Amino acid sequence: MSGPLANGTMPLWDLMGKLMNKPVYELLGGSGTEKVPVYDGSIYFSDLLPEYKDKMFDRFKEEIDMGFEQGHRAFKVKVGRGSKWMPKEDGYQRDVQVLEVIRKHCGPDIIIGIDANDGYDLQQTKNLLEQLPEYNFAFLEEMFPEDIEKYRDLKKFLKEHNLKALIADGETQGSLDTYKPYIETKTVDVFQGDMNRFGIEGILTEASWCESAGLQIAPHNWGSLIGYYMQLHIAKSVKNFYRAENDPLFTPVLVADGYSIKDGLASVPDAPGFGLKLDEEKFGQDIKVNFDLKI
Repeated sequence: MSGPLANGTMPLWDLMGKLMNKPVYELLGGSGTEKVPVYDGSIYFSDLLPEYKDKMFDRFKEEIDMGFEQGHRAFKVKVGRGSKWMPKEDGYQRDVQVLEVIRKHCGPDIIIGIDANDGYDLQQTKNLLEQLPEYNFAFLEEMFPEDIEKYRDLKKFLKEHNLKALIADGETQGSLDTYKPYIETKTVDVFQGDMNRFGIEGILTEASWCESAGLQIAPHNWGSLIGYYMQLHIAKSVKNFYRAENDPLFTPVLVADGYSIKDGLASVPDAPGFGLKLDEEKFGQDIKVNFDLKI
């Protein structure tokens, strides 16, 4: 990213919004959706943790229920156990078991996408889709390393089987230019530039490139509350935003009044800037003086 702050302009947008008494999404154009579709991206490999050994499948039900309580109606489930955590075939079969448990628990109408972190190959991806033909996957994220011809093959397969799943990719890329061949060939449907790597300007650039090709964006965001709030303001300022990624983060010192999730949609306050504040009393309680330098 160009400029002295590179991808770190979020504080400036916040300051500008407060000075102008406008939310950041209005400064960015405000042409997006009123409420932002989100998904819970926290459904990982609980079955591999020793504390859940005796109730591995029930643990996934618990995690889904926690997501429901937070207002989610869409979930991203990690697959790819056979790429590093288990023998390949055993891992694949466990992926299938977990997906079946989650779909049965959720019911047919809840949105479910999967993310393999490049742990599958093209044939294994097809096998999964054929083994679960009625699953109705919403999106397939990073099923295998990016390859235009393989994605063309997968798109052909999806069409032949009348499957509506979108192909999503791009979270590991360090340069926006890497996306251009996939945008030009439309072999990826949803581009996932990392929110904190590219910052507000970078994701807006990605959105502009994708919009002209009829494609969508869904910024990758993991382990960052600030990144989540940035996503929401971008979603309210562009027309081709797919879903925001949310994971169950919380810090008592950050006050985010007006942000909420209900029925899978996030509300964004019209407060100046990002509408975020520090609870100074709680923040002060966490400060520890390790030494006092006196002259």
